[in-house]
This record gives sequence, C-alpha cells and structure tokens, in this order.
Amino acid sequence: MVNLNLPDNSKIMPGKTHGVEGPDKITFNIYRWNREDNKNPRVDKYFVEKKKLGPMTLDALMFIKNDIDPTLTFRRSCREGICGSCSMNVNGTNTLACLKPIEDKEINIYPLPHMRVLKDLVPDLSEFYEQYKSIEPWLKNSTKAKKEQRQSPAERKKLDGLYECVLCACCSTSCPSYWWNGDKFLGPAILLQAYRFIVDSRDNNKKERLKSLEDKFKLYRCHTIMNCTKTCPKNLNPAKAISEIKKLQVSS
Repeated sequence: MVNLNLPDNSKIMPGKTHGVEGPDKITFNIYRWNREDNKNPRVDKYFVEKKKLGPMTLDALMFIKNDIDPTLTFRRSCREGICGSCSMNVNGTNTLACLKPIEDKEINIYPLPHMRVLKDLVPDLSEFYEQYKSIEPWLKNSTKAKKEQRQSPAERKKLDGLYECVLCACCSTSCPSYWWNGDKFLGPAILLQAYRFIVDSRDNNKKERLKSLEDKFKLYRCHTIMNCTKTCPKNLNPAKAISEIKKLQVSS
C-alpha cells in the first residue's frame, strides 16, 4: 500500500505522555489539534497493554478514549468498513481504522492528509461532499416505467467495483493532484462515483454526465500515479474508473 508523506514533525509541539513503556505494550502516537487551546499541533503518546485491545486500530482508539483520555476526538460508526466514518492515516497509509489490524509495536495515527482539521483526527469533508453533490449521484431517467427498471446480469455486473465505495475519502486524500487542486479537481472518489452512474443501464443521462466532466481540472488533473487504487481500504480501483471515463469522452 502507498506510504504518504506525513506532517513535518519538527513543526509539531511535544505532546502529553500517557502511561509508561513496556515490552507488553503498544505505543500509539496520535495527532492532536484543538482550536480552543494553543498547543497545536502536537502528538500525544499512549502506552497501552496489547491484551486490553481488540484486533483493530479503531478498537485501540475507542479504548484510549473510554479508559485513558476522553478528550480524544475521532469519527466512527459501523466498525465494519461500511460507513467510511473512521478514515484516517495509520503508519503512513490512508485507511479505515476499523479495518486496519494492530500489527506493529508502535503506531502513528494522523488525520487524512492535506485536509483542514476540525479537531484531532476529524477532517473537514464539506468540500468533498459538495463535489459529490455536483455529480448528481442519483439515477436520472426521463422514461416513466410502470414497473421497476430491470437490469440484465451483464448490465448489473458493470456496477461491481463501483457501488461498494463508502466515500471515506482515503483515495482522494492520497492523490497529489487533489492536494494541489482540491477546489477544482473532483478527485478519485467522486470520479469513481460519477462513472458508477455513467455506466448504469437504468440511467439515460450518460451524454450530459460526460459533458459535465469536460473540464481540464474536474477530470484531467488525474495523472494515473495509482495512489488512490493502492490505498483504497475496500480494494476498489478508482484509477481504472477514471481511465474509463476518459475513453468514453473520446468515443461518445
């Protein structure tokens, strides 16, 4: 999986240490930021006995919040890789904390890179969701069917690898083009979702959807460096979806 550049630790203030180091303990270095204090940013260190933790990074975060430091803030919900809430950077890789096993003696946990931080591990995804809204992520069909709109097995199969996206933003925030042009480039996650509706046989708005992406920034800032595909915690391939949109732009 892709390893991303983390913030320059020389600019991060020393944080608090919770507990003492030991051979049976896991060390968690967790990024902290709070607009209400002047100790920003910092990294707090937590020493936790491995036997007290569940198997996943999210289990550790929940234990730390419940039993050690209630001020720690992060998003989470389903704990099964379905909601996409607990996306963060763990040991240099964007992932879902609920799907990331605890495999190392020392674990560095940061918010998703190159996003404005609201507090601790919570990034501001407002612009990300506005971009999602811009692609009109719903079926658009002017034909009023009296019954359900049926798909053949072959038509339905085209959606495999697309509908599973949980909009965790791990792929988009691993993309340098999105870091530099996040206000104009839609990014891997949103373009994968756009392609999901472009190829859906129940949608008859394909030409309009493709035309809306005819922009030097919205689509063509992608340079296919594959960070998005390498880091996706759901093992999807946004880079392939983007390349398929580009092909359709030429052939349609």
